[in-house]
Amino acid sequence: MSELHKFLFEGLPVRGMLVRLTEGWQEVLKRREAVGAHPPELRALLGEMAAAGVLMQSNIKFNGALVLQIFGDGPVKLAVAEVQPDLTFRATAKVVGEVPAGAKLEAMLNVHGKGRCAITLDPKDKFPGQQPYQGVVPLHGDHREPLQKLSEVLEHYMLQSEQLDTKLVLAANDEVAAGLLIQRLPIKGEGNLKEGEVAERNEDQIGLSEDYNRISMLASTLTSEELLTLDADTILRRLFWEESVRRFEPQHPSFACTCSRERVGSMLKGLGREEIDSVVAERGNVEINCEFCGLQYHFDSVDVAQLFNAASVSGSGTVQ
Repeated sequence: MSELHKFLFEGLPVRGMLVRLTEGWQEVLKRREAVGAHPPELRALLGEMAAAGVLMQSNIKFNGALVLQIFGDGPVKLAVAEVQPDLTFRATAKVVGEVPAGAKLEAMLNVHGKGRCAITLDPKDKFPGQQPYQGVVPLHGDHREPLQKLSEVLEHYMLQSEQLDTKLVLAANDEVAAGLLIQRLPIKGEGNLKEGEVAERNEDQIGLSEDYNRISMLASTLTSEELLTLDADTILRRLFWEESVRRFEPQHPSFACTCSRERVGSMLKGLGREEIDSVVAERGNVEINCEFCGLQYHFDSVDVAQLFNAASVSGSGTVQ
């Protein structure tokens, strides 16, 4: 069963989380096969994104969807992982062209240096006029060097947006998507910058806590193989056996898709009656495939009439 473990280091300004997505991640890949399997390099990236999304959603306790997106100028145009407040998640990607064997982040999404990573927080219950918050960072570091790992991109994002030192270890295969997050807690009197303000930090402000530096170095010794094959108890014991660790009850992330016939219908109405009628006239119906879960939504002429007319008309649409 998929598990998320939260823990604190007693007496130290450091917290951590460990996630292992198993059957939920396998369900993502199974459903993706229905519309075309992704190459292994992209599957690994999506798995890391799903694990990272769960860690970040749990870390901020946000009442809404956390959407992690990477978009760029390589064969992978877009990769998305979305996590809800109850830690249900989904992931997908759009590929145009061939992903090179063994490709890393740069070769998939940042060929010409135009790749970006965006994290969007979309509130569940919006106030009138309220817009989702989005933070965007490039896929390179402060000195313009290309970042080859998703973990490096997100560490850079957390340092810029939250002014908190963060260590991430991520790994994924076709069986498990997993991640370890270690983060320095804010020190008393250390305020966050206002939204949109550029973070200006002196070198002596980075890594303020020696305790964080020590624990971060321990976390960095965790290999991908260990992260994917060892259970949470073994990993935490091996890494932090000299530390006093307080653990909390595990949570259980799972796969779930938020698509629905109603949401698809709203999207079709947004396209306009004329355009939808032309598709029905040409093909007999409108067919929409969910890229996340593979469900197919069909709308025939009766369904279209029901969408656009105020009068209630019995539809004959089906979901396969």
